[in-house]
Amino acid sequence: MSEKSSHDHHHHHILWPRKITRRFCAWLIIFTFIILLTIFLVWASLQPQKPSFTLQDATIFNLNVTAPNVISTTLQITINSHNPNSKIGIYYDKMEVYAAYHHQQITYPTIIPPVYQGHRDDNVWSPFIYGTTVPVAPYNGLSLSQEKANGAIAMVIRLNGRVKWKVGNFVSGRYHLHVSCPAYIPIGNSKNTGIVIGNAIKYQLSQSCSVNV
Repeated sequence: MSEKSSHDHHHHHILWPRKITRRFCAWLIIFTFIILLTIFLVWASLQPQKPSFTLQDATIFNLNVTAPNVISTTLQITINSHNPNSKIGIYYDKMEVYAAYHHQQITYPTIIPPVYQGHRDDNVWSPFIYGTTVPVAPYNGLSLSQEKANGAIAMVIRLNGRVKWKVGNFVSGRYHLHVSCPAYIPIGNSKNTGIVIGNAIKYQLSQSCSVNV
């Protein structure tokens, strides 16, 4: 065999694996694209809707301004979440809830355990949230004392976490969830004393929450 023939034969053996690799990569890219396109089309046809939340009630155990810039709070809230989707389930993960007053957090975050919510299903959470001698801006302490004396306090219950969507066996990546529930609590109002439960007072609220996903 001549030197040229030997060289061509060796060159042919080098190019052949490269052709196979290039073809394999091209088919892999096409296959991946088809899978992703299928998932997208199915996802778009299902038209997923974000869950809705309602703040049902708030039970006040303690809500005191111990100094102009110090607030102590203990309350239990009931939040209902509803999945409006008929073919999509929701995984709730890394959920925490706290109370805020005039855009300032007045309780520590309380963790809500992860949970799965089925199609058009409802979940009800009743966590305790509290804050002991939490420092706040002095004007917030004075404002809270004044509102309490006037018979109603306007605070906000916030719930933050992550959700994943489940369609059949497919589970999406995580999406941030932010829920804001206005809580207009008629504490100290002689016309709405709430329901006395031991050393606490329970107020029925049924207030809708805003949801961002």
